[in-house]
Amino acid sequence: MMERIANHPILGETPKREKITFIYDGKEYEGYKGEPIATALKANGVMTHRYTARTHEPRGVFCAIGRCTDCVMIVDGKPNIRTCITPLEQGMVIETQYGVTAQQ
Repeated sequence: MMERIANHPILGETPKREKITFIYDGKEYEGYKGEPIATALKANGVMTHRYTARTHEPRGVFCAIGRCTDCVMIVDGKPNIRTCITPLEQGMVIETQYGVTAQQ
């Protein structure tokens, strides 16, 4: 069930966009091509993107501008992808991340 604003009181009606599918933790979801991954996940009710390494606390979108690491996830096999600024593409495979992996 996607929860989105169809007609904003100030911005008006949302323009038509291309609906696509992606995989999140093994399950298929729908989103719109080019929107931030985090936006597509939130519209589908997903609020937790990763868990901290030491205390296993859930994290999700915090800054929404790519400055923190709260929204990082594994995207197409690559860890530490900031989902708040990464555009959604058809067929992406997105996974919950546990901790923050060191950059290679």
